[in-house]
Amino acid sequence: MVKLRLKRCGRKQAVYRIVAIDGRSRREGKDLGKMGFYDPINSQTYLNIPAILYFLEKGAQPTGTLFDIFKRAGVFYKFRKKFN
Repeated sequence: MVKLRLKRCGRKQAVYRIVAIDGRSRREGKDLGKMGFYDPINSQTYLNIPAILYFLEKGAQPTGTLFDIFKRAGVFYKFRKKFN
């Protein structure tokens, strides 16, 4: 199963990449695709919406934190709108 999850980057200041990754691999494992980044300290988020929608169409499951980030950005609204 493919999961959309956060992959940590940076040593002192935590910055995360949003990636699609096999659910059985570890957090820093090889990813299938990069879809943006999330900086919790500066509250910055960049999302590649077409790539996220592509993986959601294929059945990828976002983690809890990413579900909240996507919800705030309106990704699921665009996902539902695409199928109606």
